[in-house]
Amino acid sequence: MLCFLFFESQYVAKIMTLRFTSEQIVWQEVPNETSLAYFFSGCPLRCKGCHSAEMWKAKLGTEMTPGYLRKRLKQYRGLITCVLFMGGEWQPELLGELLGIVREAGLHACLYTGLEKDELTQDLLPYLTYLKTGRWMPERGGLDSPNTNQRFIDLRDGTILNDLFLSGELKYDSITA
Repeated sequence: MLCFLFFESQYVAKIMTLRFTSEQIVWQEVPNETSLAYFFSGCPLRCKGCHSAEMWKAKLGTEMTPGYLRKRLKQYRGLITCVLFMGGEWQPELLGELLGIVREAGLHACLYTGLEKDELTQDLLPYLTYLKTGRWMPERGGLDSPNTNQRFIDLRDGTILNDLFLSGELKYDSITA
């Protein structure tokens, strides 16, 4: 995608892409789903203590194109139930196009973001089945911590599913987002 930006009285052309550094089949990140997961580079949040700080560099990895995603979804047809995007919300037009492809394939879609739900481009929400929100805060922990600020939401009904990530005796009651 070619985008023209107005910068200091000049138009500057900038190529807009999403690049992924990892493509994996995962079972733990989206409960009760077999997910094809993509880890996008270029995250602008730079959370203190981030376990994926290498993902901050925007030009790392392979360019994600609609054609590439369609090819992979065809290869995994019948084997996956969900596509998980780790990031990419900083380029909502591109991510929205990819989410549309996932929807057309009849699969669930999940986005892991450090943003809160109300900080996201709202046009993305109708394409998503699941949403993980909240910046990484080391003192609060991740989804497997009862003290986390992060939320894993089933957007079909608004249920917060954090209890599915907890082990042992500590469980949340499901609450609505």
